[in-house]
Amino acid sequence: MNIQVWTYIIVGITFALYIGIAIWSRVGSTKEFYVAGGGVPPLANGMATAADWMSAASFISMAGLISFMGYDGGVYLMGWTGGYVLLALLLAPYLRKFGKFTVPDFIGDRYYSNVARTVAVICAIVVSFTYVAGQMRGVGVVFARFLEVPINTGVYIGMAIVFFYAVLGGMKGITYTQVAQYCVLIFAYMVPAFFISIQLTGSFLPQIGFGGTLADGSGTYLLDKLDQLHVELGFAEYTSGSKSMIDVFAITFALMAGTAGLPHVIVRFFTVPKVRDARKSAGYALAFIAILYTTAPAIGAFARTNLIETVSGQSYSSVPEWFINWENTGLIGFDDKNGDGKIQYVADTEKNELTIDRDIMVLANPEIANLPDWVIALVAAGGLAAALSTAAGLLLVISTSLSHDLIKKQIKPDISEKGELVWARIGAGLAVLIAGYFGINPPDFVAATVALAFGLAAASFFPAIILGIFDKRMNREGATTGMIVGITLMFFYMAVFKLGWFVDEKPPESSWWLGISPEGFGTIAMMVNLVVSIVVSRFTSHPPESVQHLVEEIRFPKGSGDAIDH
Repeated sequence: MNIQVWTYIIVGITFALYIGIAIWSRVGSTKEFYVAGGGVPPLANGMATAADWMSAASFISMAGLISFMGYDGGVYLMGWTGGYVLLALLLAPYLRKFGKFTVPDFIGDRYYSNVARTVAVICAIVVSFTYVAGQMRGVGVVFARFLEVPINTGVYIGMAIVFFYAVLGGMKGITYTQVAQYCVLIFAYMVPAFFISIQLTGSFLPQIGFGGTLADGSGTYLLDKLDQLHVELGFAEYTSGSKSMIDVFAITFALMAGTAGLPHVIVRFFTVPKVRDARKSAGYALAFIAILYTTAPAIGAFARTNLIETVSGQSYSSVPEWFINWENTGLIGFDDKNGDGKIQYVADTEKNELTIDRDIMVLANPEIANLPDWVIALVAAGGLAAALSTAAGLLLVISTSLSHDLIKKQIKPDISEKGELVWARIGAGLAVLIAGYFGINPPDFVAATVALAFGLAAASFFPAIILGIFDKRMNREGATTGMIVGITLMFFYMAVFKLGWFVDEKPPESSWWLGISPEGFGTIAMMVNLVVSIVVSRFTSHPPESVQHLVEEIRFPKGSGDAIDH
């Protein structure tokens, strides 16, 4: 059987599993739709959280970025890992103790204001749609290569699958589907990593192979070999960094703070029975996430080494079959500038003849290494699992923001539970359609697009949540003003310097404010939000006594083993 047949078989089996789980776990109440009834065991919730967290950016694009950026790509690894730790230790238990379904619900009640709630809903929708654009692009890339359909068609197929199990099963269906998706994606990520590590370094564990010597008996370290290849082609050494320290710090912190403000991850801590279960599931999730995150740098180095040695300087007429397959998708391109029929891959853009979409590196890696067809198909299924699991979580955030935080809490408080559930499903359907559009027209590579979503979350939610938990004096005027200023500033910077809006042409990197990239500007916008929130709150009235008491109650450890409903 060829790759395409294997892909149809493996992807078909996994999709049937997801749909079967959705039918089994279909919901009949809003509590089941929003938070899976609050009865998910910590281990299962940890796996679901890991799948929700490890999106297409983690599975498909992060190792691809590291592969091309080398040392500089480590900022994504550090930021996302540190951010999850920050979320698990600093925010999750307190938010779970508060007992609300959504982040806008927390902000609306903590800041005793429907205006604050509405601003939070808008921020959640902006963040979620930016994030989901990256997931849908990831789905399109996988389908384009392995099912040999156009990227847009791949996005449509992904939309249909997500729509089915998100609308039917809500959070309950999504949670147990994500448990299955975690098993698929981690198996798909690790199997080729084991194979390629043995091929290149003789070590079974990729984490050890990454720092080990090559298996050719030369005694040369893998990273030394990669540095040498880079220098020969005119690139900077793989292990050296070119980003400024301030930009590295800004991107890392924006990803960390953005993680702690991501509504689709935070809501996972409401699906467990008790506060202590939220802590347990956070620990499990961190362990499950670490398996992939400690492997990603090795995957990036393996892919980069194999790519250069397989393609650079080779005659186009004799390139491997995988090259032609990916070229047919438009994600690899060869332009024979000097007419010699050989692929010249160099740093000099005037002479370089090879263009490669960074998002294909993890997916193409098994083919480049000439692994068995079933392994290649397994990676395709893993990439789809990663993208669809996160997309479903994001779509649920958009759906609940519409049905619970806008309609139930503000527009029609007397709506029946059945009516609210109908609106939740309508919201999920509309979100799928808009997500599909952004998947077809994404602003950048998957990981870069997702990084922008993290910047928006850091600029809007993080200060409101952290101050809402730890500052009794923070009031509705301060939080609302801070969120508006923060997300507006971040969105403007992203629109100008990433998308080229409002200007005749996209400004060059030399014009970045303080030398900070759009992916890192969330840190600056977050600090502005923080300052504005604190200053405005100090010049306006104190929060009500009941709210100040509530803040103390959230942080007070007594009775923390029990869920508290307010």
